[in-house]
Amino acid sequence: MHPLEREIAQKIFREELIKEDENVVLVAVSGGPDSVALLHVLLPLQIEKGILLVAAYINHGLRPVESEREEHFMRSMCNELGISFESVQVDVREHAKQKKISLEHAARDLRYEALREIAAKHEASLIAVAHTSDDQAEEILIRLLRGSGMKGVSGMRSRSNNIIRPLLFSSKDTLLRYLDDKNISFCIDSSNTDMSFVRNRVRHSLIPFLEKSFESGVRQALCKTAESLAEDEKLLDILTEKSLNQVVISSDHNGEQFEQGVVIDRKKFLELPVALQRRTIEKLLWQLRCRAKYDHIIKIIEMAGYGKTGTEIHLSQGLRVGVQREYLEFIFPQGQVSWRGKLYDR
Repeated sequence: MHPLEREIAQKIFREELIKEDENVVLVAVSGGPDSVALLHVLLPLQIEKGILLVAAYINHGLRPVESEREEHFMRSMCNELGISFESVQVDVREHAKQKKISLEHAARDLRYEALREIAAKHEASLIAVAHTSDDQAEEILIRLLRGSGMKGVSGMRSRSNNIIRPLLFSSKDTLLRYLDDKNISFCIDSSNTDMSFVRNRVRHSLIPFLEKSFESGVRQALCKTAESLAEDEKLLDILTEKSLNQVVISSDHNGEQFEQGVVIDRKKFLELPVALQRRTIEKLLWQLRCRAKYDHIIKIIEMAGYGKTGTEIHLSQGLRVGVQREYLEFIFPQGQVSWRGKLYDR
């Protein structure tokens, strides 16, 4: 077994990225060096641990000629390795147009949606993706540029629900050396040099500039910071859950979702530290299946502190947040559908 394969296998079972009852893993492959390395690094687990691997290629419809070549390349490789292979095509441009989002955002949304569907088809418990430490450093910078808080800057996790990232602490250079050692070929994605994409500008311009002008080890430093913040986040998540339970007066609670609404105690809420106030509202909005925008979170906190009785704010999916003397109520007067009416008649 190659040293990298041994290292990743030890990490997977030490950190329980794959648990004992999770026997089928869907591996997202693009044909590029990172995902090809991921597939081969995981291959020994299929033999030694009895874990069944299934590979999935998502064609985003942005590079027709290259995508056809990549799909054929991955299909042939999987046939040689004895791994089941699936491919799905999605329309990223149309999705981006309909949702009024960037191509990068649309591609990510559709990619994970397709991967989840393929995973369900094969009864795969997990989806393995090939994010590396270089991707982590880039992601942290992107989130900083977009004004993310501590949770965002803590970066990606090795495991997030059913998504695992076995290579998150491995560099791209390490993977390239591994592929060279084993004489494994891969494809090159021309879009990785397209500077219209934010990530490529960060990768090819910003990080090299920081390495040259400020700190040669900036990638490692960013990943180290993210790892440290991730540990802090674990504690804050526990405190946030505790705070939410303390301030909720009543709710229609079903599993992990508040289906109809929630009422929180204004006094108890305002006694929380400001950091926990923000996190508590954010967690509550997500549980209500409402996008937790920063401006909305701040507005709700202000309403809790200074809002007059009858004040209300309208959020997505028909959610209304209203102020009463002793409490705030988060409710769906017409159910979880968009509507224009007011919560309170004045």
